[in-house]
Amino acid sequence: MRRSIDDLPASDSDLPPGMGNDVVPLSWAVAISDDYGDAEARVVLTVEEVGRPGAGLVCHLSPAAARRLRVAIGDALREIGETT
Repeated sequence: MRRSIDDLPASDSDLPPGMGNDVVPLSWAVAISDDYGDAEARVVLTVEEVGRPGAGLVCHLSPAAARRLRVAIGDALREIGETT
């Protein structure tokens, strides 16, 4: 089983102002998959440079690792004054 959950194709407006060529526009996608030898479901996070499909990095996260990432993102949002 593979199923796409969400994705964000980045645009130039997503980049911080004044960064010039120091920041590469990246897109991300989140999916789930159980196409592994152990048949365990994992969260699949893909990050790719805009305009270079298929050349990105894919992270296969166990449920525990995905929860840890979720907590880290929530903590970062709270640090900048956003509610989660």
